[in-house]
Order: sequence, then structure tokens, then C-alpha cells
Amino acid sequence: MYACLPMYQKIGQSAYRANLDNTLLLDTHLNHPHLSFKTIHVAGTNGKGSTSNLLASVLQEAGLKVGLYTSPHLKDFRERIRVNGRMVSKRFVTSFIARHQSFFETHSCSFFEMNVGMAFAYFKEKKIDIAVIEVGMGGRLDSTNILKPLVSVITNIGFDHMQFLGDTLEKIATEKAGIIKPNIPVVIGEYQPETFPVFAKTAQLKNAELYLASQNISQTYPAELKGDYQVHNIKTCLQTIEILNKIYRFGITENQIKKGLLNVSSNTGFLGRWQVLGNSPKIIADTAHNAEGLTYVVNQLAKETYQKLHLVLGFVQDKDLEKIIPLFPEKAIYYFCKPNLERGLDASETQKTFEKFGLIGLAYSSVGEAFDAAKKTATTADLIFVGGSTFVVAEAL
Repeated sequence: MYACLPMYQKIGQSAYRANLDNTLLLDTHLNHPHLSFKTIHVAGTNGKGSTSNLLASVLQEAGLKVGLYTSPHLKDFRERIRVNGRMVSKRFVTSFIARHQSFFETHSCSFFEMNVGMAFAYFKEKKIDIAVIEVGMGGRLDSTNILKPLVSVITNIGFDHMQFLGDTLEKIATEKAGIIKPNIPVVIGEYQPETFPVFAKTAQLKNAELYLASQNISQTYPAELKGDYQVHNIKTCLQTIEILNKIYRFGITENQIKKGLLNVSSNTGFLGRWQVLGNSPKIIADTAHNAEGLTYVVNQLAKETYQKLHLVLGFVQDKDLEKIIPLFPEKAIYYFCKPNLERGLDASETQKTFEKFGLIGLAYSSVGEAFDAAKKTATTADLIFVGGSTFVVAEAL
């Protein structure tokens, strides 16, 4: 899969396919597996992974057999496809590729197209009740957008993947709004003045009832996912569950909701969101990688107690560093590294760009080397943060 097929996650723009033609061909080839189960479709720039896992956890606590499709993975490809928290089996992955390899090669299927087809086929085989499907990128042209879900969900919108989705929040929102379907309720997680009119107009044109979670949901519950920023994702989850109960009579109880929120990691295997990797010194990893997500993370770091802050950071080449560097604190010790993939930005380039803003640190040849240096330097009273990229966090776990 990795060697023979293009994958945006590793090589970037050359792997991107701006249409659903192959996805539709593959769906027909597989006999439309997504029609055999109910779905919830989740898009957004930030928060869609957390929201998807929160929803899956609550649905599991309600006694349903739940498929969960997310991307990218951190350590194991099979993290992307789960049923009630259990990863897709190695046997299914290898047999699926073997059975359909000729089709993949004939049609030059992308990694993501093949991955989505695999997920839908696996969920059909496992006879799930419902699947929570996270959009890979954008929405309108994403391979997952052949679904007719019970609910469409759109979380926070920010500047990311602008070479594909547009250079304004309005343009990016238009791509995300592509998952809004005729007569299907849509949940908008947060009100943003630049993007909400786009969603409201699209919902009106498609006769899709629109729910604004940040306005409608006042009461929340404690959740296993830490970080003040998770309150937006929790509200989005609660609004979606409310719709499932009101419109589709799911009958999910308050107790099941509470248990689902408190048991996300154990129920779904979710990793990498404000994840504490150690306590002496305290080590926190978070996959936030754009201005909106990093704003939440840096604000959360400011609420922590420590003597010195150590930041292990690495980025990919298409990241606009000059927009996100001003978010980072001056009083910190920086360790720059390159994530181990073709798209990874060289640590020395990261170092030079940060130096323009007066943020000084050393460049290391790998994530492991930078992380080790931080752990050797930090005292038990210090705090180490690892982030800047999903891939940096993956290598640190």
C-alpha cells in the first residue's frame, strides 16, 4: 500500500485527486458497502478527530456496534479503521488488498481512496449498526463524501491545506460545506463570523436543518479528553446525540453519554490529544498543527505549572510557519526536529525561521534525538511539550 500508491500524508500535493470519480468506481466495484450501515459524517479543520472519537464512545456505551474511520494514524495503519475500538485485523487488510489489487492498479487508486473502500467493506462485513466517518481533507471532494449520513457535522474551521481548499476561511468553509446533504440535519460546532454564513446558506439551499452547538448546548459533562479547547468538541458531540435521539429515536441516556465522554481512550483507542506521556517531568503531546489548533494548545500550556518549558517541535513543508510562530512563548527552550517523512521540514530551516522571531533553539536530526535532549535537560519541575505535527507526536509515542 505504502510503496506502490501515492499518499498525500507522506508526499503532499502530488497525491491529491480533485474529484470523486475513482471513489465512485471503487464503490461500485465493492457493491456499495456503505449502504449497509448508518453513518455520521464529520468534517472540520480542528476538532473532527476528537469529535468523531467522542461520538463513537457514546454510541458504544449505548450498546451499539460502532465503526470508526479516522485519519491519519499515529503508530499503526490499522488505527484508522476500528469496530468498537478494535483495529481492523491484519488478515482483512492483506486479503482486501490481494482481492482488489488488480482494480487498484488499473485505476491508479490513491492511498486514501483505497483506504476508504477498505473501511466501508470492513464495516459491512462486521455488520455494524452505525459508523462515525471522519473526512480526510476538505469535504466536497473527499473520498468519504459518497455517504448519505443521519447527521452531517462540521467542527472548527481554520487555515490548513490552503493549496487545495482556498486561501480564505470562506473558501475553506465552502469546501467543508460540501458534506451538507439535502434534508439531512447538520451540526455546526462553533460560530465563526467568516464561516457561519456559508454554512447557513448551504443548509438553506439544501433544506438541511442547521444546529449551532455552541449556541444550543449550555450544559456539558466531564470528559477523558483534557484541555479547555475540548469543550467545543464535547458540545458538538452532545448536539449530535441530541439529534439522534430527537429525530431518529436512538434513546441514548444521560448516563450513557456521561460514560462515553469519560471513557473515550479505552473505548476507541484515541491518542495524541493533550496526551500526558510522563509526570517527572510532565510531558504532554498534542497533534495540533495549524494556527487555530495551536492557539488553543499554547493557551492551555500557559495554565500549567512548571519552572521551565521545553518545546520539541517539528513541521511539514507546506506549513506557513510565519503565521504560527508568533503564537509560541518567548520564555521556552526549543528543540527543532524533522518528522521522518518526505514532507518533513528540515530542522535547520525551522530553526532559522524561528530565529527571525527571536525564538532560539537547537536543530536535531530526528524527533527521537530532540525528544531525548529535552528529557535529559529538563528537571522534574519542568514541562516538556511535543508537537507541531501529527507525525512528530507519532514518533514520540
